[in-house]
Amino acid sequence: MIHLSAVLLRQYIKKHWNEDDESFEQPAVAAEEKEVIRGLLLLSLDDPHRKVCTAISMAVACVASYDWPEHWPDFLPYIMKLFTDYSNMNGVHGALRCLALVSGDLDDKVVPALVPTLFPCLYAVVSSTQIFDKSLRSKALSIVYSCASVLGTMSGMYKKETVSLIQPLLKPWIEQFSLILEHPVQSGDPDDWSMRTEVLKCLNQFVQHFPRAVVKEFIVLLAPFWQTIVSSLNIYQKSAIEGTEDSFGGRYDSDGAERSLESFVMQLLECAVTIVGSATFREAVVNDVQELVYCTFGFLQITEQQAHSWSLDANQYISDEDENSYTCRVSGILLLERVTSSFGGEGIKAIMDAARRRLRESLQWKTEGDKFWWRIREAVIYGLASLSEQLVGDEVPEADRIALRSLVGEMLTVDFGEIGAHEIPFLYGRVFSTVPKFSSLISHEATERFLDAAMNAFEMDVPPPIIVGACRALPQLLPDARKEVVRPHVMRLFSSLAHLLKQASEETLHLVLDTLQAVVKAGQEATFSVEPAISPIILTLWASHVSDPFISVDAIEVLEAIKNAPGCIWPLVSRVLSFPTEQPEGLVAGSLDLMTMLLKNAPKDVVKAVYDVCFDPVIRLVLQSDDHGELQNATECLAAFVSGAGSDILTWGGDPGFVMRSLFDALSRLLDPDMESSGSFFVGNYILQLILHLPSQLVHHIHDLVAAVVKRMLSCKIAGLKTSLLLVIARLVHASSPNTVKFIDLLMTIPADGYENAFRYIMSEWVKMQGEMQGAYQIKVTTTALALLLSTKHGELARVNVQGHLIKSNAGITTRSRAKLAPEQWTVMPLHAKILGLLADVLIEIQEQAVDDDDGEVGTSSFVLSSILCITDEKTKFLSQMFSQDSDWEEIDGNMRMEQGLGISGGGMPIGRPSYEELAAMAKVFNENQDGNDDDDLISSTDPLNEINLPSYLVDFFFKFWQTDGLLFNQLCQSLAQPQRNAIQMVLNQ
Repeated sequence: MIHLSAVLLRQYIKKHWNEDDESFEQPAVAAEEKEVIRGLLLLSLDDPHRKVCTAISMAVACVASYDWPEHWPDFLPYIMKLFTDYSNMNGVHGALRCLALVSGDLDDKVVPALVPTLFPCLYAVVSSTQIFDKSLRSKALSIVYSCASVLGTMSGMYKKETVSLIQPLLKPWIEQFSLILEHPVQSGDPDDWSMRTEVLKCLNQFVQHFPRAVVKEFIVLLAPFWQTIVSSLNIYQKSAIEGTEDSFGGRYDSDGAERSLESFVMQLLECAVTIVGSATFREAVVNDVQELVYCTFGFLQITEQQAHSWSLDANQYISDEDENSYTCRVSGILLLERVTSSFGGEGIKAIMDAARRRLRESLQWKTEGDKFWWRIREAVIYGLASLSEQLVGDEVPEADRIALRSLVGEMLTVDFGEIGAHEIPFLYGRVFSTVPKFSSLISHEATERFLDAAMNAFEMDVPPPIIVGACRALPQLLPDARKEVVRPHVMRLFSSLAHLLKQASEETLHLVLDTLQAVVKAGQEATFSVEPAISPIILTLWASHVSDPFISVDAIEVLEAIKNAPGCIWPLVSRVLSFPTEQPEGLVAGSLDLMTMLLKNAPKDVVKAVYDVCFDPVIRLVLQSDDHGELQNATECLAAFVSGAGSDILTWGGDPGFVMRSLFDALSRLLDPDMESSGSFFVGNYILQLILHLPSQLVHHIHDLVAAVVKRMLSCKIAGLKTSLLLVIARLVHASSPNTVKFIDLLMTIPADGYENAFRYIMSEWVKMQGEMQGAYQIKVTTTALALLLSTKHGELARVNVQGHLIKSNAGITTRSRAKLAPEQWTVMPLHAKILGLLADVLIEIQEQAVDDDDGEVGTSSFVLSSILCITDEKTKFLSQMFSQDSDWEEIDGNMRMEQGLGISGGGMPIGRPSYEELAAMAKVFNENQDGNDDDDLISSTDPLNEINLPSYLVDFFFKFWQTDGLLFNQLCQSLAQPQRNAIQMVLNQ
């Protein structure tokens, strides 16, 4: 009855105690009643019945979470008094349970003052094995962990203070940890596992945050820690791997803490990760790394519970592996990764040596008839596959690579040749999924044999884990496979994968769709014959998951692969256009996305067929819909229509004027300044397509277009939309050449709220956001447009002042509150000087990318960079005169210093302008280092501006500028930052 009362009281407190709590319900507890309840609860903490005491402790902790310390200052003093009164052991137990529950709420104000008093009391509990049982000692250790966590967090800012506080207390605790860990782990003792778990959590905090303080005492703990690893593995093998003993999986104590063997092992591995990753402790463990890896492979084995559940449910198998759910396998992989990162080559060698030992053991166990022999072999393959990037990286010495090639060949070939699919499906499937990760170490013939076996698996009655492994292998192996190897299997693969799609859950769909996409791309010719069967399945799947951004995208990618297969685009388009319209919510936006995919790079007759059915509805949707997703996808669809049809789009509707008005009406809606920015997000791409494909129709509306763009920019709340509209302005700058002056004059006639004219507004935003431009095409167009504007030397360029350089603060770290009180301050500089600085910034970026691409070696990129620096004697003379006027310019002492700085020898260096080939090489580096997307491709593939060689363009610009107006050029350079000056000087002066 008392226990039930305490439970009900806790529930009452949660609902009625704090009016600010989300779960609060009327009536509220009165202040007088709260005072009485708090007092009665504290007096009841010494109840002799454990369950009652626990329930009361939980009620006290619940009240403390609301009232302490502000409204209950006596709480902690009372608990500490009760905790230290050994004449009332029931009270000690109650106080300890209560402290364990509230310890997670202790903060950096309480802990430093509490630790000197609390830790000795906790130590007395933990060390009194005859008085306190393991459960209570675990609770005392959990309090130590909570306090250590707070001190660890504080150590980042108060290192000296926290170390001086914790260091005197560490030695007795490390000794006590050693005593607890020195005895071998026993089976069937979850209380002992829980106590060891708390010890490891404490140790993890001490090693992570106070390594220098702990390392002096660590020698005492090394042997017990190692004993714990070895003995734990023995128990784990019997309990979890073989299932012959109870691992207490899924069981919890009265406070909700897990008591399983697996949770203890995961904490053990986490602590090992911290120790191995600490530079302070590496010397202490370096000699035991191979043994540590050897044991870790043991912990990577599939447990009996996993084998059972994964055999029954392949979806669960895929989900657990793909999502990296927290298990011993995942913890073990993290430890192996830390070994490679901490010990480098020595760690890799230790991993390979331990793997060989384990593989030999598995063969021996197999010979002896051990039915679990395959699990350690699968664990080794799983572990090595998870480390494949580190093991096959370029920095791995050739000797290690040769040794790994031998190990991988033995590991995979033996398994592939000697085991049957039904005998051990998890091992067989693991081999399939591992082959692609080590394909660089496996011969082409062996890879083809694995590929053939993986494809054959779909034609056989094999367990699901093998199909899963094959599905993971095919997307990696098919792109490089010979057609004659793939062709015999294609039809059966299509049939099998279509069948799998009907059975797959959401966790499995990604894998199956990814595999199907690879098969479609590999079996191009055969796709036509199966399109009538495959496309309806994918369309139905897409429609039923249209609101799922992952599955719907996967489905569209498969449909795109089908579209690109010979002879498939027309049947697919016909099927899409006649697809049923009564589908789940989100179908409109999804259908537009699907339509856009079909239109991209499609023949004109296909575009015309889609136009006839869909163009008018898309226009109506843009004009009427308020759904942001629908508007975005409709805008992309219109852009794809214009791109695919070109000027022919005007004749398809019968009345060219009507079609053009429809396009302009849609544009007007999308540029409406009152529309939410998200709905207009892709309007920039749409306008660019109109500029590229319908220029003669657009030229008569430039004034209105720019005015609408400016209004949309002024109300814009999304940076990405604003940069896309600035790209439109930049493209119009190019379109106006060689009459760019007139375009500037036009901008000056257009109003902009808050600014003298649109030109001043646009340029103030442009120079601030030029650094936000993403993608090679965008950077090319905007950078060269800025150069065109500057080359006009229009008078407005000198009259407009814009944001210059950030003024650095000397106030130290800028916190949020400080930023509010003292926001960032910028200099102001003339627009033409700012533009020159932005062009110099682009030059800096290109130069840095060229050097990075060279990987530190003397080669093409370095040669190109040096070539850019080469000029004639006449130019050198001019520059020496120009730069001598500015004492702030950094001097470069002759050719030798320049050549040493670039790592280039002096012999054979060309003099004069860099060649086309040299600049093309640098342009290639620039293009490869810029991220792009499908929308970029749709524009850049048709825009001749994308052919600009940006490095060459900038070099030409800078030379022409100082040649035509050296005085202005020198004047503008005075306003630039030193790195910008250096970049220009490096181009113009060797």
